[in-house]
Amino acid sequence: MIDKKTLLASLLGASVVLPLPALAQDSSSDSDPVTLRMAYDADPVSLDIHEQLSGGILQLSHLTHDPLVRWTKDVNFEPRLATEWERIDDKTMRFTLRDGVKFHTGNDFTAKDVVWTINRLKHSGDFKAIFDPIASATAIDEHTVEIKTHKPYPLVLNLATYIFPMDSEYYSGETEDGDPKDEIVKNGDSFASRHSSGTGPYEVVSRQQGVKVEFERFDDYWDKDSPGNVDRLVLTPIGENATRVSALLSGDVDFIAPVPPNDLERVKADKNVELTTMSGTRIILMQLNQKRVEAFEDPRVRQAFNYAVNQQAIADRLMKGFATPAAQLSPKGYDGYNDSLEPRYDVEKAKELMKEAGYEDGFSVTMMAPNNRYVNDAKISQAVATMLSRINVDVDLKTLPKAQYWGEFDDRAADIMMIGWHADTEDSANLYQYLTECPDPETGAGQYNAANYCNPEIDEKVAQANVETDRDKRAEMLQAVEKALYDDAAFMPLHWQDLAWAAKKNVKLEPVVNVMNFPYLGDLVVEQ
Repeated sequence: MIDKKTLLASLLGASVVLPLPALAQDSSSDSDPVTLRMAYDADPVSLDIHEQLSGGILQLSHLTHDPLVRWTKDVNFEPRLATEWERIDDKTMRFTLRDGVKFHTGNDFTAKDVVWTINRLKHSGDFKAIFDPIASATAIDEHTVEIKTHKPYPLVLNLATYIFPMDSEYYSGETEDGDPKDEIVKNGDSFASRHSSGTGPYEVVSRQQGVKVEFERFDDYWDKDSPGNVDRLVLTPIGENATRVSALLSGDVDFIAPVPPNDLERVKADKNVELTTMSGTRIILMQLNQKRVEAFEDPRVRQAFNYAVNQQAIADRLMKGFATPAAQLSPKGYDGYNDSLEPRYDVEKAKELMKEAGYEDGFSVTMMAPNNRYVNDAKISQAVATMLSRINVDVDLKTLPKAQYWGEFDDRAADIMMIGWHADTEDSANLYQYLTECPDPETGAGQYNAANYCNPEIDEKVAQANVETDRDKRAEMLQAVEKALYDDAAFMPLHWQDLAWAAKKNVKLEPVVNVMNFPYLGDLVVEQ
C-alpha cells in the first residue's frame, strides 16, 4: 500500500495537502453525500468554455453546462436544453427550448441566452470556424430560437452539440477593473476564465490551477430523470502515467483517465477495478511548418518525412496495439474515410525523395510536443525524431506540460509540432477546417494548422462538400479531399488513439463514457 500523504504530496506538488474524502460506501448511511475522486492527466486550462477548443474544455462543458443536443453512445442526437427541432426551410432550423431551467446563479434560461452564446462563439478564435456557416440566431419567444445559415448546411444539429448556453446576464457588463465580463482571452486572465455559471449538473466551488478542481451537484439541476447520484467531484490532475494508475490501485482516487497502454493488463488484473476501453477516433499527427522551414514547402520533402516514419511500429511497441496506424485524418466510419489510402513507411523511398529535392544531406529542425496531453505523447515524439534521423534530419525535441504547450503551439514556436484532434461534430470537414485549411484569423479557418499549410483548391472542395445535402455525393467529395491531402503530404499522420478509463467496481462508468471522450458524469452512478 502506497502511503497516501506521500503520494498525494508528490501528485499535487503543494506544501499542504488536504485529505481527500472517502467514497460514500464507507459511510453508515445510504443518504450520506457521494464523492467521486477522479484523476485526469491534466485539468482544464480555463473555466471559459469558449477560450479553447479542446477535449479538456469540452469535458468541463458537460460538467458545468448543457448543450442544446448531445451525442448518444451510438452517435445519434438526444434532446438536452432543446426539446424539439424542425427544419423550416433549407437554411433555417427552429429549436424549442426546455422550460423551467435555471443557471447556477438562479437566473432563468431563455432563448436570449442561446442567441448571446452563439454570437460569442462566432467571435471566439477557436470556435468561429465551426460557426462560420451560421448567418444569424434569433429569439422568436422566450423558449424558441431560429438558427439561419448562409447557405443550405447539412450539419446544424452537429453544431448544436457545441452550443452550451452561457448565463448572458451573469457575463454582461464590466468587472471592477473595467474589463468586459464576456471578454475571451486566449491563454490569459479574464472574468470568464475564473468564473462559471451554466445550467449543468455541477458547479465549480474551488479551483487551484494544476492542483485541484472541486465541483458540487447543482441543487436546482433541471434533469430530475438523471440516474446520477454523485454529489461532489474532486478532480486532481496527475500527469505521470504510472503515478495516476497507482493512485487508483491504492485507493487514493476512484476514477482515472486515460489508462496508458503499458498499464492496461495491470489494471485489468486488479479485482477491485473495472477497465473500460473503446476504439477511438482522435487522430495524432505531426505538422511541418512551411513558414519556418523552406524545405517543407517542397511536397517531396513532406512525402519523405511521411515515408520515414513507421506508424505500425509506434502503434505496436509504444501503444501496445492500443492504436490504429493512420494514413489520413478521417477514421473509419466517417464519410471522408478513404479506404484506398495506406501508411507509406519506406526509408529508402524517403531517402530518394530527399535526394531528389536537394536535401540528401538532410537539415536540422526543432520539434515540440506535449508530455501529458495524449497517450505516450513524449515517447511518440522521441520515436518520430529517431526515425527522421535515418534520413539525416537532426531533430531538437522539446516536450512540455499541456498547460505550457498550448501557448507555444499558438505561437507556432517550433518547426514540427504535435497535435491530436477529434472531430466533435463527428464529421470529416471539421478535421480539414481546423487542421489543413489556409489559416485565416478572420474566419477561424486553420486555427490549429501549425504547418501553415495552404492549398486553396482543396479548401474549395471542402467548401463545396459543406453545402452538399446528398450524403453519398458529399462522402465522395470528402474522400477526394483525403486523397488530395495524402498526395500533397499535408501532414504526418501517426495513428488514431484508442480510449481507456478505469474506476473502482462500484463506479458504473460504462453507461456514461463514449467515443467522443466526454464522460457524462452528471449521469454517473456510484453504488453504495
